[in-house]
Amino acid sequence: MFQTDVVEKCKGNDRKAQLQLYRQYCDGMYVVAMRFLCNSDDAEDVLQDAFINAFQNIHQFSGEVSFGAWLKRIVVNKCIDFLKSRKQRLLPLEEEYMQIVDDNDWSVGPEITINEVKQAIQKLPDKYRYVVLMYLLEGFDHKEISQVLGLTETASRTRLLRGKGYLKSVLTRKGYGTGS
Repeated sequence: MFQTDVVEKCKGNDRKAQLQLYRQYCDGMYVVAMRFLCNSDDAEDVLQDAFINAFQNIHQFSGEVSFGAWLKRIVVNKCIDFLKSRKQRLLPLEEEYMQIVDDNDWSVGPEITINEVKQAIQKLPDKYRYVVLMYLLEGFDHKEISQVLGLTETASRTRLLRGKGYLKSVLTRKGYGTGS
């Protein structure tokens, strides 16, 4: 397989192979970083740091997941670390008061544009925005989210549910409503 050969060359510190992987993944990973950071300069800085980290630790890549999925996890972690370093507070949730409710309906009315949803996501409190971004846009499951954010799976599910509620309220306040 082509990608496996390139990754193996990267493990041998082959600069051409590293450049090849960088070119293959930089645009997609930039989009991931922008979803979290909403600032192109910050996204570029974090992306550069993520690639450096990935190449320094590529020996840890075992191939259990695709290289893109492994790299995405690094990018998301670097984004969260960057936001935390900017002193953005994450408030702890009291897990003993949480209840898990399965609510997979993410539909919104047809009059709501993707840009309006993205703007509404950016208005969410950080603790909910991270989980919503990781679950809805990046495709992480609750186990992965809990590992990245250092939460329990219950906390991840609760934050997703609450983030969805906040998202609906932001869209409703704009006069759009949602297609519940």
